[in-house]
Amino acid sequence: MNTISINTLVRENILKLKPYISFRDHNEFNEPTFLDANESPFGEWNRYPDSTQKKLKNSLAALRNLSPEQIAIGNGSDELIDLIIKIFCEPKKDSILMMNPSFAMYGFYATINENRVLQLNLDENFDIVKEDFLNITKEEFIKVFFLCSPNNPTGNSIDDIEFYLQNFNGIVVVDEAYIEFSGKKSSLELLAQYPNLIVLQTFSKAWGIAGARVGVAYASEEIIKLINTVKAPYNVNALSQELILNALEDESKLKENVSNIKAEREWLMNQFNEIECITKVFPTDANFFLIKMKDIEKVYTQMLEQEILTSRRDPAIPGCIRINVGNRQENEKLVNLLKNL
Repeated sequence: MNTISINTLVRENILKLKPYISFRDHNEFNEPTFLDANESPFGEWNRYPDSTQKKLKNSLAALRNLSPEQIAIGNGSDELIDLIIKIFCEPKKDSILMMNPSFAMYGFYATINENRVLQLNLDENFDIVKEDFLNITKEEFIKVFFLCSPNNPTGNSIDDIEFYLQNFNGIVVVDEAYIEFSGKKSSLELLAQYPNLIVLQTFSKAWGIAGARVGVAYASEEIIKLINTVKAPYNVNALSQELILNALEDESKLKENVSNIKAEREWLMNQFNEIECITKVFPTDANFFLIKMKDIEKVYTQMLEQEILTSRRDPAIPGCIRINVGNRQENEKLVNLLKNL
């Protein structure tokens, strides 16, 4: 059990901040007449959404075997990353730690908040060197450590997450955007032991609902209360809330998506092994591959000419392109081009 006091990590002005409270959403009514929020009385979507997202949190709580008070809903995980940094990191004073390479938005939001971004360079297999982690956390005062598993853009899962929770005195954010593809256990099961843990998940990947922009943070009630204090009142729109609630009523679509993507991932892996311009395909637990190419400039240019859009990671990761798994028609178009190079 980690005994870190969360309040000692929170910015002083945030501790004093009073949340915006929608009177409507914090009270129960039978047949209300809504004349309080300057909305139009006409239209199908004329009312503001529930700012507390009660139905969505209750549904997720039942699914995850957690309390609704342990759940915060964001306008995508990006909003939650931004809020976490704003809550714990004093501008021009505090630092965050992130893996390198990893998801760029951790550093992006920290930079906007005028925080230092410290990078933990991964080894040749894109694993964390534990000794390097222990050294940097001893030498530097770090408030938040962002740990992406499976990691973007490398695709590998990070082993022994509990080690980092046990050896870090700040907030550990485990970003599980791709967890459904990995077959690994979620860090949600560690929440009861570690009050400094925040687990991020999303509906944008395995659920196939990126257009709704809905992310979820799971944490202690103390941390969730802070997130709900700082977030905008109506941060998740009514259409997105309804779309996600409908998806949660039937998980078969999620299982179908994951099964299809895993099957296509295996098919692609077999195809990549026969393509001459590919020198290495890194192991992946996600819905994408990090691939090293012989002549990346030529390969990337020709893919663009055929309007095949991929994510070039060179020069940060020399010679590499990140390519996500598509449907069979998209995957065949990619493979045929690469085989003909």
